[in-house]
Amino acid sequence: MRATDWHKLPVSLKELCINTTLRCGQSFRWRKSAEDEWSCALHGRILSFRQDANHLHYRATFPSASASLPTPPSTEDDDTRALIQHYFNLTPNLEQLYEQWASADPNFKKRAPKFTGVRILRQDPWEALIGFICSSNNNISRISSMVHNLCRHYGPLIGHLGEDAYHDFPTPEALADPKVEAHLMKLGFGYRAKYIAKTARIVAEEKGLAWLEGLCNPESPPFGKPVGEAGELDEGGREGYRKAHDELLVLHGVGPKVADCVALFGLGWSESVPVDTHVWQIAQRDYKFGKGKHSSLTAATYKAIANHFRKLWGKEAGWAHSVLFTADLKAFSERLVAKAEIKEEVSIVKMEPDGESVAESVKRNTTATKRKVKREADEEERNLEDLKENVVKRSRRRKL
Repeated sequence: MRATDWHKLPVSLKELCINTTLRCGQSFRWRKSAEDEWSCALHGRILSFRQDANHLHYRATFPSASASLPTPPSTEDDDTRALIQHYFNLTPNLEQLYEQWASADPNFKKRAPKFTGVRILRQDPWEALIGFICSSNNNISRISSMVHNLCRHYGPLIGHLGEDAYHDFPTPEALADPKVEAHLMKLGFGYRAKYIAKTARIVAEEKGLAWLEGLCNPESPPFGKPVGEAGELDEGGREGYRKAHDELLVLHGVGPKVADCVALFGLGWSESVPVDTHVWQIAQRDYKFGKGKHSSLTAATYKAIANHFRKLWGKEAGWAHSVLFTADLKAFSERLVAKAEIKEEVSIVKMEPDGESVAESVKRNTTATKRKVKREADEEERNLEDLKENVVKRSRRRKL
């Protein structure tokens, strides 16, 4: 193995925050390799990142040459910097986009300042497709475990950082093997095992990766491909986005939400708005959905929510929606609640003669309230996931 020196890119936390962007449910393969360091195998190398207020620090670790892996590039040919700029989608000015979205939407203006630096990753289309098939009725932690198992058992080994092995993402051919489905069942994939195996066979044996990459937004092509034009935005998204969404639906395990996730995070269609449990809750709480003809999450409501956000935020509606999605995730919202509680308890201690006992009482009551809210939210989430699954099944029966 050959590791490069640490290099740095000038990028502020307002333009990119890796601790948020890599944990908010876009990609499921990033791991902590050291304190404040994230690593993942991408494009035949292990990429490692650290960040300070003004720079993104990066290092690439290349494998030794072998028959099954590409020859590592020389220092002069190393395209790592270009890959990072592509992967993190660093060309758009994010501060300007936040200002644009905030001026169009008071709710975004209220919530977004706490979650700056959320960028939409430009991931490999095949990885995004399989990753989001794993996401069906699932949480980020369990999806990450599934994707890690896929790479560990079927992806090429790139190398090790310490004792930890890093594998690149498996090819369609590797997951199309007849034995894969049964093995994934043993690994705990449940019904997703069948979806992954069948979709892999369709891509490997019928359609090909060129078909999947051909669904990408020409303005946001796969790494190393030329940039084109994608046309004008309509209410339901650009023509290429609508075509990609419809074609993805023919694959096993791909319903409207998964198709939109793949379109947004893997195909570069930034107007794609995946509507899941969290987004449905946001739409009810902040955008007056949940009443009248949109009182439940039907196929028509799903489309209406996405169209509403595209009308609000334009061509990057999926990006703006992802910022609000991140703000709604428990992993991030609880962090803000904890900070608020600390401030509240400190102020009580300062104000009350017997401040310590008052603070303990507040903490105890707050903890009980949080547990109750969590139980209610979990129950509501299960109900909504069941509802969505039924909507998708009915939609498919109508198509048949």
